[in-house]
Amino acid sequence: MTVTELTDDDVHRSLRRALWLTGALALVATPMIWAGLGWRSCALFLVGAAISGTGIYEWLQLMAALVARMEVGEGNADTNTKPLGPVMAWFFLRMGLAIVLLYGSLRGLDGSIYALLGGLALGLTALFIEALRLLSRWRR
Repeated sequence: MTVTELTDDDVHRSLRRALWLTGALALVATPMIWAGLGWRSCALFLVGAAISGTGIYEWLQLMAALVARMEVGEGNADTNTKPLGPVMAWFFLRMGLAIVLLYGSLRGLDGSIYALLGGLALGLTALFIEALRLLSRWRR
C-alpha cells in the first residue's frame, strides 16, 4: 500500500465537486419536497441548500486566497495575488447574511424546520462524500 500526497489541487477539486453535488442533490430533492410538504417547506429547503452551497463556495475562495498567500511567502508565485482582506470580509458578510436569511425565512415562511435542516445538510453530505473519495484515493 502506497500513500499518495494530498495536494492543494486535490482539495480544490474536491470542494468544487462538493459544490456541484450540493446543487445536484438540491435539484433532485426539490420536486419531492414540494410534492410531499408543500411550497413553503420547499422554499425553506432551498434557502438551506443555498446557504450550504454558498458556504462551500466561500470556503473554496478562502482556501484559494490562503494558498496563494503561502506560495508568495515561499517565493513560488508572483506577488499579484488577491488581497486576503476582501476575501475575509466577504466570508464574514456571507455568514451574517446567512443568519439574516435563516431568521427571515423561519419567520416569514410557515414551513417545516426539517426541510430547512435538510437543505443545510446537503453541503455536509456532499463534503462527507468527497472526504470519503479523497480518503479512498489517499489509501491506494
